[in-house]
Amino acid sequence: MYTHDVIVVGAGGAGLRAAIAAHEEGADVAIVSKLHPVRSHTGAAEGGINAALREADSWEDHAYDTMKGSDYLGDAPAVETLCKDSPKETIQLEHWGMAFSREEDGRVSQRPFGGLSFPRTTYAGAETGHQLLHTMYEQLVKRGIKVYDEWHVTNLVVSDEERPEDRSCHGIVAYDVQSGTVEGFQARNGVILATGGLGQVYDHTTNAVANTGDGVAMAYRAGAPIEDMEFIQFHPTTLPSTGVLISEGVRGEGGILYNKEGERFMFEYGYANNAGELASRDVVSRAEQTEVDDGRGIEDEYVHLDMRHLGEERILDRLENIIHLSEDFEGVNPLEAPMPVKPGQHYAMGGVETDEHGETCISDLYAVGECACASVHGGNRLGGNALPELIVFGRRAGEHAAGKDLGEPKITTGKVGDFELAEVETPVELGEAGIGEDVVADGGAAADSGTAAASDEAMQRAVESEREMIDSLLEKNEGVQHAEVRERVQKSMTRNVNVFREESRLKQALKDIREARVLYQDVYVGDKSRTFNTDLLQTLETRNILDLAEAITVGALAREEFRGAHWRKNYQERRDEEWLKHTMLSWNDGKPELWYKPVILEGENKTYEPKIRSY
Repeated sequence: MYTHDVIVVGAGGAGLRAAIAAHEEGADVAIVSKLHPVRSHTGAAEGGINAALREADSWEDHAYDTMKGSDYLGDAPAVETLCKDSPKETIQLEHWGMAFSREEDGRVSQRPFGGLSFPRTTYAGAETGHQLLHTMYEQLVKRGIKVYDEWHVTNLVVSDEERPEDRSCHGIVAYDVQSGTVEGFQARNGVILATGGLGQVYDHTTNAVANTGDGVAMAYRAGAPIEDMEFIQFHPTTLPSTGVLISEGVRGEGGILYNKEGERFMFEYGYANNAGELASRDVVSRAEQTEVDDGRGIEDEYVHLDMRHLGEERILDRLENIIHLSEDFEGVNPLEAPMPVKPGQHYAMGGVETDEHGETCISDLYAVGECACASVHGGNRLGGNALPELIVFGRRAGEHAAGKDLGEPKITTGKVGDFELAEVETPVELGEAGIGEDVVADGGAAADSGTAAASDEAMQRAVESEREMIDSLLEKNEGVQHAEVRERVQKSMTRNVNVFREESRLKQALKDIREARVLYQDVYVGDKSRTFNTDLLQTLETRNILDLAEAITVGALAREEFRGAHWRKNYQERRDEEWLKHTMLSWNDGKPELWYKPVILEGENKTYEPKIRSY
């Protein structure tokens, strides 16, 4: 067993920032990641970092834009924390050597992004995430922080009190991809989940194959509530053949969207009369899909994104990698012809419920980045707000886990205060198929969480349980393989829980997920080797995909309104009187329990009154 003060799960932008912050507070910190840090999906982020750096800009304006973009489902304390802290964190990156694009006078460049009232998106060409990831990895190496890379974390180790709010996290269990061994990692002070997105729930996504929502699913099964899972962002500009992302920076620089008729439809059809292509992502994605559905799409699938008028010099300076992506994956040189684009799953606004320090209702368990929900993004994330979330909340969680006093959080976690239980009518039973009774806390152990000996006992039990589970998977010689289960779920989610949502389709998705859950009971691993066994790893990941697909769909079925990225055919208006609240799911004896908690609109100096969101 390995022991550290703070253990960070995941080595993308949020995980690296958390580890650096914990180390600077004097903690013995280690990162456990299924990927080498510089292979993390943060490296695929193209657009930029929103930060109020100019005299004519302010964090207050940034906060207002973010709350408006969230369709007033963001929590003000988290939103204001993001916007206040982003400038100094962005400057810190510059001081660490991040190669931001610059103006002729030497200042870092900033460009317009969708939903922003000021051009505050700071960038490094069209590879901002790549630059950020390598800059912070350098700082990690400089500090000598331990990294256990290619260790696949399979479970959290938590105490098994009945109420999740009374539980504590002791550590994690992980599978060493190289040796095939299962070991425990004990955390004296805290575990920070920074595992990224869940895009592999869909079959058309900008996310990497590693983005299977592991942290969200593990925390959910351990008892931490998950929040606003129905809010999935579909990016308007992905390449049709692969889902590869074409940066919003193209539209920020002046790229134009056209339909089959050559019409600039964002204006021609009144989708966004003022902002046009720079409306928020949910608006542009719905506009594109409407064009396709109404017969004005190209090949009944996509629209065109044209940047030729920007000129070769500007494109090569600011968007060079977009040329290579378009040529490599679609065979189109965007210097000579418009690129085909269509909406694709890109980001999850929901995730593990946390406060503004990154802590969950389970003591010593934190979540940051895309796997967390503070909530910064509410119903819709603005482009350029993901990377500052990584560095702002990564730092805060690292500091807090290491013992720094950040004050009393304004956001509560767990079933405390003003919450309401709810029900939703579903066509099938929800939750894991074939579960037993002993599932209160997945990874839990019957032990008093208050002693070191009890923590050691809990860790050992969890490790032994995981070893037995993996052995049983490898010993089984027949059944169904994970690929069949995963494909069923992914195709159903893309077909039924996409940009536009209907009750009948959501219920069909739940039926499909239930059938997949039953199939998964009979899953086996064809590859019997103990080393570099991707078949085994993907089988374990598929369980997470099942849990999260169901959570997304249940939330979408329950929320009977149109807000942010969530559009319901029979409820095409925002209903603040009834739905100005967060959708919460708790894992209760192996089944999802639905409840709600209010949105916090009271900020430091103002209350954000919901208004009509138009661009």
